[in-house]
Amino acid sequence: MTIGGATRILGIFGDPVSHSLSPAMQNAALEEAGIDAVYVPFHVRPSDLPAAVAALRALHVWGVNVTIPHKEAICSHLDELDEEARLIGAVNTVVNRDGRLIGYNTDGVGLLRSLEEDFSFVPAGRRILLLGAGGACRAAVAALAGAGARWIGVANRTESRARQLVGALAPSFEGTSFAYVFLAPATLAELLPAVDLVINTSAVGLHGESFPEFPWAALKESVPVYDMVYAPAGTPLLQTAAARGHRVADGRGMLAAQGEEAFFLWSGRRPRAGLMRRVIMTKSLGI
Repeated sequence: MTIGGATRILGIFGDPVSHSLSPAMQNAALEEAGIDAVYVPFHVRPSDLPAAVAALRALHVWGVNVTIPHKEAICSHLDELDEEARLIGAVNTVVNRDGRLIGYNTDGVGLLRSLEEDFSFVPAGRRILLLGAGGACRAAVAALAGAGARWIGVANRTESRARQLVGALAPSFEGTSFAYVFLAPATLAELLPAVDLVINTSAVGLHGESFPEFPWAALKESVPVYDMVYAPAGTPLLQTAAARGHRVADGRGMLAAQGEEAFFLWSGRRPRAGLMRRVIMTKSLGI
C-alpha cells in the first residue's frame, strides 16, 4: 500500500478501538481492489464525539464505521440517516458525500448473513432471545423481525431500556411478538426452554466479563449461542456454551459481512466474497 497526497481516509470510531479487526479486513479489501485509500482506527471518547464528527468534514474523511459506545449517540450529529438507521436509531457506517454526513446501519445485514453461514439459521418462524438493549440490539431486532422471526425477547439489566427498545420497534413489525424482561437468572430460566437461538448483543465479554448465574440448565443443547463480541479464546459465554454442547459463533462473521456492506457504501464496489472473513479469522488467531 502506497500512501500519497490523493489517498483517501476511512476509519472506525470506538472506545475502546485498539482490539478492532476492521482495519485489517478493510485495508486488505482496499488493496486488492486497487483503491487509493487507507483505513485507520480512531479512539474517540464519548465527550469527544461531536468534535470527531466535525473533523470528518474538516479533514474530508471519506467515511467511518462506528462501534461501541457511539452507535446511538452519533445519530444526532449527522446530516441524514437512511431509512433503516432511522428506524433502528443507531448508525454503524457514515459516508461523507461532499461534506454531507449520511448514517447507515449494516449490522442487521451482517447478522443475518453470519447466522446463515455459521448455523444455517433462518429467523422465519423462530423464537430468539437477545441479551442487551443497545444499538447493536436494535439492529438485530429490526433484522430478525424483518426476516420473519415469530418471537423476539429482549433481556437487559436496565429493564426500562429494553421496554423502550421494544416499544419503539414493535409497531413496525406486526408479524412478530415481542417481550422485554429484566436480565436475571429467574426471568431467563422462564424464557430459555422455548427459544431457538440466544444472541448476546451487549458488550459483556469484551473485557472477559461473563453473565453471572446464567441458567444453562433451562436451555436445550440443540439451541445455538451467538455472541456479537469476539475474543481470541472466545468469550466466557461461548466457552461455557461450547463446553455444554451448544453450537457457538462469535461476531467475526457478522463483522465481515457488515464490513462488506460498508465497503460498498463508500466505494460503490463489493470486495471479493470471503476475503474479509478470511482476513479477520486469520488475524484474530495471530497467524
